[in-house]
Amino acid sequence: MILESIHSPSDVKALDRSALPQLCEEIRAFLVEHVAETGGHLASNLGAVELTVAIHRVFDTSRDRLVFDVGHQCYVHKILTGRQADFSTLRQLGGLSGFPKPYESIHDAFIAGQASNSVSVALGMARARTLLHQDYSVLALIGDGALTGGLAYEGLNNAGASGEPLIVILNDNGMSINPNVGAIPSHLNRLRSKPAYYHFKKWYRSLFGKHPTDNALYRFNHWIKSSVKKTLWPWSTLFEDMGFTYLGPIDGHDLPRLCDVLQWARELNRPVVVHVNTIKGKGYSFAEKDPGKFHGIGPFDPVTGIARAQGGETFSAVFGKALSACAAEDDRVCAITAAMADGTGLSGFAREFPERFFDVAIAEGHGVSMAAGLAAQGMIPVFGVYSTFLQRGYDQLIHDVALERLHVVLGVDRAGLVGADGETHHGCFDALFLSEIPGYTVLCPSSFAELRHMLRQAIFELDGPVAVRYPRGGEGRFREDTADEPIVRLRQGGDVTLVGYGIMVNHLLEAAELLEAEGIRAGIVKLNRISPLEHQPVCEAIGKPRRLLVLEDSFGAGCVGQRIAAILAEAGLAPEKLILKNLGKTFAPEGSVSQLEHCFGLDGAAVAAAVREAMRDD
Repeated sequence: MILESIHSPSDVKALDRSALPQLCEEIRAFLVEHVAETGGHLASNLGAVELTVAIHRVFDTSRDRLVFDVGHQCYVHKILTGRQADFSTLRQLGGLSGFPKPYESIHDAFIAGQASNSVSVALGMARARTLLHQDYSVLALIGDGALTGGLAYEGLNNAGASGEPLIVILNDNGMSINPNVGAIPSHLNRLRSKPAYYHFKKWYRSLFGKHPTDNALYRFNHWIKSSVKKTLWPWSTLFEDMGFTYLGPIDGHDLPRLCDVLQWARELNRPVVVHVNTIKGKGYSFAEKDPGKFHGIGPFDPVTGIARAQGGETFSAVFGKALSACAAEDDRVCAITAAMADGTGLSGFAREFPERFFDVAIAEGHGVSMAAGLAAQGMIPVFGVYSTFLQRGYDQLIHDVALERLHVVLGVDRAGLVGADGETHHGCFDALFLSEIPGYTVLCPSSFAELRHMLRQAIFELDGPVAVRYPRGGEGRFREDTADEPIVRLRQGGDVTLVGYGIMVNHLLEAAELLEAEGIRAGIVKLNRISPLEHQPVCEAIGKPRRLLVLEDSFGAGCVGQRIAAILAEAGLAPEKLILKNLGKTFAPEGSVSQLEHCFGLDGAAVAAAVREAMRDD
């Protein structure tokens, strides 16, 4: 086994070229074996095996800076940089992260979990290198999916004009999670048919010495060539027009050629785009056939490709079905997604109402603004979007929706803790920032029935911007529908009042039962609406409790608990003891949701323990 002898990139460099195909084959087998046990991002990594090996053959990532975009394709990089033995802990609590993390290794240059920022980050690193008079290469590895995000073009525009030596590797597999949409993928499809002529270019540049651009004849010939090309081939390449040297497209599974092209890109000593064509899921038939399914997958049988644990219905699926039902009633209802039709439960809507379904690709800010335009002209747009990705549209939520008081509905999926993807993907900000934007109504269903009810409220009954936020996965023990009122008292009890919203209500019910067994009477107040929090209903529902505990799976600063405490204090109803249970100021790591809730003291047992401690202190 060659892979067993690979402990660092220097071992990759030491291999004879003839051994590299076997190494790639062993890496693919390793990936399938381990991701089948832990779950994770499989298809994207299978497609990037040869590309990652080539990078480590040509560059030294302990010094050269490799900036991943999104980063879910970093598994091969981690295998080759001394972390093979940790793959049994992938995406587990206290284990190996599924994304690049500098605290894990010197070879990880930058945290990556979101999209479209790699070129901007890499340009900053390149400029720092120049200012500090240092010598190392900087690479940005970006997929064609991430290239649909606007920030990528801000970075490319500035990087191409800068002249800074910088290599942008475009890993083009025609996919993000769902198939890419829009003009850029079409442009890249045209580039795939472009004849490879970089060998001639390399030979021609060599005729003019080490610095050909210093030669007047070379500059004149280059001007003539560019002028003729733009006349005969007017669409040219987007990258060359931005100031990059464009190399490609290259077969991303031709390892010797990849090494040669990357070596040349480094020697050019200027902004370069290396366009690489890869096959998502390469080498594993199930992933090649259905790369979307194997983009991010739970544990599965590697022989059959079938998931080991078939989950039940989810909030996302209920949202999609409920939205389709609303669309069948009113032709104004339309759906928007940002490259996440499957994840947000909107695939069925897309099939049933294709003319009213819009995939904006990885461009959440654009999605929010487009929704504003739809609403301004009389449509009822519903944007299904993950909480962590909605953060990219924050400016538009204020300026294009709130200021216009437009009826835009947000289906905020994956709200709260989401599990194994870790700190970059937890949805622990939306409850805070949406509640702070004037005019937003924020609804928090605790059950499938409430999600159906609240979505109808958001679409047909409420005015202005409305967000319906719900978690990943299925519902808990609470399966009622109390959505008619913004605040509901579920349980009476005078020793302590427990307040929560969303699926946190399940933990409050568990805590109340544990406390009741000990003779402690706990009341429960459930918030169906966390914005606006109107003073009179809050005061009437909560009263003047002796002890008040507010449970949230969000960060502490500006949390709902603080707002409730302020309302009660202003009304002269401040509790004798206030307990705020939330994430504080700590980013939650990888781990299952139940593990993380236990670690942060957010589960039923921890709530009961906090009440007991408060009562002992009295």
